[in-house]
Amino acid sequence: MIAAAVVFWISIGVLAYVYVGYPLICRILGGLLRRDAGVGDIVPSVTVVIAARNEAAHIVETVRNKLVQDYPADRLEVIVVSDASTDGTDALVAEIAAGEGAGRVRLLRQETRAGKTAALGLAAPEAKGEILVFSDANSLFGPGTVRSLVAPFADSRVGYVSGRMVYRAADGSLTGRGCSTYMAYENWLRSAETRVGSVVGVDGGVDAVRADLFEPMLPDQQPDFVLPLAVVARNLRVVYAADALVYEDALQHGGDEFRMRVRVILRAWHGLRDMAGLLDPRRSGIFAWQLFSHKWLRYLAPLFLVSALAANAVLAFAAPVWRITLGVQIALYVLAGLGFLTRGRRLAGPLGLPYYFCIVNAAALTALFRFLRGERQAIWSPRT
Repeated sequence: MIAAAVVFWISIGVLAYVYVGYPLICRILGGLLRRDAGVGDIVPSVTVVIAARNEAAHIVETVRNKLVQDYPADRLEVIVVSDASTDGTDALVAEIAAGEGAGRVRLLRQETRAGKTAALGLAAPEAKGEILVFSDANSLFGPGTVRSLVAPFADSRVGYVSGRMVYRAADGSLTGRGCSTYMAYENWLRSAETRVGSVVGVDGGVDAVRADLFEPMLPDQQPDFVLPLAVVARNLRVVYAADALVYEDALQHGGDEFRMRVRVILRAWHGLRDMAGLLDPRRSGIFAWQLFSHKWLRYLAPLFLVSALAANAVLAFAAPVWRITLGVQIALYVLAGLGFLTRGRRLAGPLGLPYYFCIVNAAALTALFRFLRGERQAIWSPRT
């Protein structure tokens, strides 16, 4: 019984630290260090890079959205890399490049499908901009997003900037579903991490890097994870710009969200292994603690959820208090199960948060097993 109690309390302690303790410590530490990124009214040349695979339904709106940014037109270009698209995406981009986007829009094509990372690697050498801005093919920027993304680069210590994702329902209205709550939590944490030094995780749908810091990556490496880590390895900062807004439709089905999270976390595990040197505080200072807390422990959280439940089940008949803690855990999973049964199409309602919490952790557990089996993933189907 003592061993089970130790396992239970260690598991609960780690989970509390991962989801509550670490963010609060960051908030307090950030308030003391106040390492806010400098912001300047600068207009460096910018290349927006969009990787697209069969995105005919979204690509025209996405490209036009970038062309009408509140940014000098002669300082902003758009490169669309078609990842062997077969649905007419190329023709639509070519039409814009020959018309309203003449001189500002270019189309590149990967004849053999190779994924987003390879697409970015193809575009980077062709880009004219001093700053590379990355956008998903279905992401719409706020009017001032590019200007907000480049502003922190006025600080020479900043090498990478990430913006703020806002999820919408399919009809375009903002929602309070589980994934939106999750992103609000992540963005709050990124704000705190910025004041500590650097953000650990960025949003690949709205981020930017100095062009001379872009490094070619393996096709199955996750660019919005490995590239920021490479910037930190150069002793430069990765910061969060809350005013750089991007709007994207949330996935409507839990299965789609699960598969997306598995892919992202699987690729992140490979990135963590490749950049394991950053866990040495002698090399990366306080960022080593941030990386371990935000990513390593977060992705291992499902193991602690399982061990907490198993240990509590062993202890359940030892004392009433253990039955209460077991009941709380079971209630979480029952609510998540009800959320699954009543999920409809939009993961909405009060059951959305426990449902989404369980989806994310189930995906993390699945990704961990796939990583340990040596699986890798470079390509995937577009979000639906």
